[in-house]
Amino acid sequence: MAKQHENCPAVCVTKSISVYPKSLSPQKILNLSNLDRQCPLLMYLVFFYKPTFDCQNLSLDYVFSSLKSGLEETLSIWYPAAGRLMSLNPSDRKLNIWCNNKGAILVEALTRVKLSELGDLSQYNEFFENLVYKPVFNGNFSEMPLVVAQVTRFACGGYSIGIGTSHSLFDGPATYDFLSAWACNSAIKKRKGVTVSDHQPVHERGLMVLDNISHVHNAGTVKSPVAAARAAAIDHLYQLIKNTMINSQNSEVGGLNFSEMGSSNYVLKTFHLSGAIVESLKRKVLGERRGNFSCSSFELVAAHLWKARTKAFALKKETMVCLQFAVDTRNKMVPPLPKGFSGNAYVLASVALTAGELEELSHEAIVEKIKEAKNSINNEYVNGYIEALDAPQGSLPPLKELTILSDWTRMPFHKIDFLNGEAAYASPLASPIPQVAYFMQNPSDLRGIDVRIGLFPQTLDAFSHYFLRNLQ
Repeated sequence: MAKQHENCPAVCVTKSISVYPKSLSPQKILNLSNLDRQCPLLMYLVFFYKPTFDCQNLSLDYVFSSLKSGLEETLSIWYPAAGRLMSLNPSDRKLNIWCNNKGAILVEALTRVKLSELGDLSQYNEFFENLVYKPVFNGNFSEMPLVVAQVTRFACGGYSIGIGTSHSLFDGPATYDFLSAWACNSAIKKRKGVTVSDHQPVHERGLMVLDNISHVHNAGTVKSPVAAARAAAIDHLYQLIKNTMINSQNSEVGGLNFSEMGSSNYVLKTFHLSGAIVESLKRKVLGERRGNFSCSSFELVAAHLWKARTKAFALKKETMVCLQFAVDTRNKMVPPLPKGFSGNAYVLASVALTAGELEELSHEAIVEKIKEAKNSINNEYVNGYIEALDAPQGSLPPLKELTILSDWTRMPFHKIDFLNGEAAYASPLASPIPQVAYFMQNPSDLRGIDVRIGLFPQTLDAFSHYFLRNLQ
């Protein structure tokens, strides 16, 4: 754990500027979908670049200037990122993006800390919070920049680049594309002859916008009775909330909501499952059936994690428990979303069982249910999901019965080269829902999976025991 040096802040900000698009776009309103509106807050990711020879020879001023010029060019194409969220109708308070060229924020900082003092970069460290810029907007989203970044030079010559993007702006794949374009546009990459892909982003939300879905329904091209009922994830979530409300008097956490909890109530822990461990788990679970039963690493580890987390909470056997995981709908829609779609295109698939059933079922049987849930995501499911989100949304209570997963293994953020070479690690900070488990690539073991999850301190040991048991 890095400590603050005597009489000196751990990180000293030396410069803060607004960065505007190199070519200004005409001002316009970009209508968001209900998927975009679920979480307007900034999601943070910190890239760490170790002090290699090339990296050490880059001055902070040069790195800052290169990132600034790259961001100016990128914002010209990804113009909504230079805008602000706003509500056109005070009665419904639904957020859209006003593409008004107000710009992003770029911050320069220095620290006397060495990267080596941070230890294992895959493990969350409170010091990481000093490596990102957190704008003060007091709940007024029209004042919140949609993209912020901080470049920090360490005493050893290494760097971190901490970036925050509003989840209303991009989902994971779109964030990856945006950051990749920014890295390619920087002067550092241009000096090396790297060119930006011809792949252009598509910012219009199209049929993901509820008004367009309703238009299709009214035209009679979609025949769907009570479409929201087709979104199993919404139905299961409502049932879990109902059960929690009934049992709240006997629950240690039943009276809390996410805004009251805060990330400090959770311990963020990363479990590294090497490629060898994942293969070993497949052999143990599938045995001789491996040739007759296809199973992805995500599906198998998801089943294993769900069982471990549920068991760690020691829930009663008759308790309803639910696994929900994000599914990309870009190729699930009819017609498919255009290549380069930059909005939120993920919905949650859902599997619900009792805690007793989950404990008794084999990993293989749970994987089958995960596959069924994934295959249930189609055009009607997505439309129903979006329609259901149009209902008034309240605070989501912390549900120990709910396990949520997000698969980032196809988004190798550490490979984004803002400087000279890949990042040593790309670490997400605590999300607004910190108990979500993220599956990520490990830079030194691409067949393995890093599982980042938020856990209550009192369940950490039990989860670690059940999750790691019999994996070796």
